[in-house]
Parts: sequence; structure tokens; C-alpha cells
Amino acid sequence: MVKILILGTGSMATNHAAAFKAAPNSSVVAAVEPDADRRAAFGKQFGIENLFPDLESAIAWGGFDAAANVTPDAVHYPTTMRLLEAGKHVFCEKPLATNYPLALEMAETAEAKGVINMVNFTYRNSPALQKARELVASGAIGEIRHFEASYLQSWLVGKQWGDWRTESRWLWRLSEEHGSKGVLGDVGVHIVDFASFAADSNVATVESRLKTFHKAPGDKIGDYPLDANDSAVMTAEFANGALGTITATRFATGHANDLSLALFGTAGALEVKTDGRASSLRICTGEKDIDGQIWKDVETPPVATTYERFVIACNTGVNGDPDFRRAADIQRILDLCFAQDKARTLTAAAPAVEG
Repeated sequence: MVKILILGTGSMATNHAAAFKAAPNSSVVAAVEPDADRRAAFGKQFGIENLFPDLESAIAWGGFDAAANVTPDAVHYPTTMRLLEAGKHVFCEKPLATNYPLALEMAETAEAKGVINMVNFTYRNSPALQKARELVASGAIGEIRHFEASYLQSWLVGKQWGDWRTESRWLWRLSEEHGSKGVLGDVGVHIVDFASFAADSNVATVESRLKTFHKAPGDKIGDYPLDANDSAVMTAEFANGALGTITATRFATGHANDLSLALFGTAGALEVKTDGRASSLRICTGEKDIDGQIWKDVETPPVATTYERFVIACNTGVNGDPDFRRAADIQRILDLCFAQDKARTLTAAAPAVEG
């Protein structure tokens, strides 16, 4: 039975607490939250008696085996490193860190300590995604030549999740000053993992464009400068030679939270779709179906969630996937995208040189 501490009590923390309480051989025994009112409310909601105002107090108490790190992005590194120093297993929210060097240090430290380390790429929970990877690995669609992947949200044009203009839980995601890496760091990390996992091949090269749109007078609301990227477009090549596009945006009107992936191979094609709850998979393969452009639905049996796999890993001592090393590899791709965008901006701003 693994005893888990929840670090942070924001909206995503409720998912972690509920999932770990429901998982077999798992018990949520403690939580950390600086705000007294939120700490008390969270403890009451999930029946957690051991509540702490800071991580150091929880570590001094020591009555837990593992921690679910649900702090803001910029806090992942210092808090996870402290947990690793204490010999605790860590299940961290994405992105693992705000840049590749920090993410790599976290991965190397976790590996050196011999503790379980996993990252919550939640869309690995999609049965369709897992089945697609299985089919690719079996050669069902031959060698992949082309792919198209997208993560579409619309909360900057709709109010399905509330009004972003008035709620801090959305405004911080639009502000680099508040630790946001924009849509690329928030959901781009998911779609890069989603596409490369299904293709059973890592991203080898990437060229990208990022865009921040005007959204308010002075591009600022209260204490939040609205300077983080809102849309990202990548042209990428996988290590297996496949070429394609990966996109992410918060301006996709009509799409609440939709991930789509198409993989086109020499002997067929796959289409994966999910909204984080339901998912679907279609295949076009075989001479008759390829010539007739006929797509057929594929059955996708249930799979263990990332939460359940973390619990299994803690109880067996065998690390699960996706681990910190995988998250660091994804962060390396994102860092390259940011660097390319910065270089492009600096080049555009440079004065022309007279001959």
C-alpha cells in the first residue's frame, strides 16, 4: 500500500486526489497547501487529516512514500528536487520543468536515487492512443511517411470553462511573468508526446512558429501581462523519417479540448481522436480499403491510467512510463521551439545593414 501526499490543492489536485483514492493499493494520507482556508477545504473534501502549510513540514513528518506534485509549472523543479533528496517517489504534473537542463537534472537525480518517477501526460490514458501505438509497432500500416497532430482549445473565445478575463486560474496561463510557457508549454507538451508516442518514434528535428495575439487594452489585465504564446505550429520529422505538423492553439472556436492525430504509412493509415474522456480510433489498411478509401473503427479496450500505473510502480519497485527522462526529452523539443522563435524575433528587430 503506497501512501501518497498531494502537493498543492489547485483544480488539477482534485483529479489527483480522487484518482489515487480510487486506485487499488493506494492511500492519500496528506496534503500541502500554504493557504489555510484552501488547505482545510481540501482536507475535508477528501478526508485527509494530515495537512501541512509547506513541504518542509510534511517531509519532517515523513509519513508518506510518494508525492503527487500539482504545483505551478515553475515550482515543479525545486519541490521535486527536495522530494527526491528525501527519497520519495514523485508523480509530477507536466511540464516537468520550465526548461530542458532543469528537467534533465530532475531525471538524472531520480534515476540516481532509484526512486519511482513519472509525469502525468494524461492523454496516455486514451485507449485509442495505446492501441494505435500497438498497431504501428506491429507494422499494421507499414512505415510511417506523414503525420498531422493537433490540440485544439477555445477558452480564449468561449466561456465553456469560465471567463478567462476575470479568473486567475486562466490569466496566469497567459503571463510569462507568472511562470507560464503559453499554449506550447501547457498543451503543446501533450500533443508532442501524443504524436510521437503513437508513432513509436521520437522527434528528430523541428521548425516552429509561436504567436501571441492582442487580447486586452495594453495587453494586460490587472497584474497579468498577456505575453505568453497563444498558438504554436511545428513542422517536425520523426526519427523514423516521417514528416508532418504539430499544432496547438487556444483560439480553435468550436473545440473545447480536442486532440487529433493522423498517421499515414506505406501500408495504411490511422486516425486517433480524444477529448480526454472519450476516444476513437479508425484504420484504413488492406488493398481493398486503401483503393476504396474505406475507414473502419477499431475496438480499443480499457487501459490503466497514469495514476494507476504510478501506484503499481511504487508497489512493485519497477518504474512506469512516462518517466522523467521522457518528459525531459519532450522539454528539449519545446526549448528548441522557444529558441527558434526568439531568434526569429531578434532577426526581425535587427536594423538593416547598409552596403
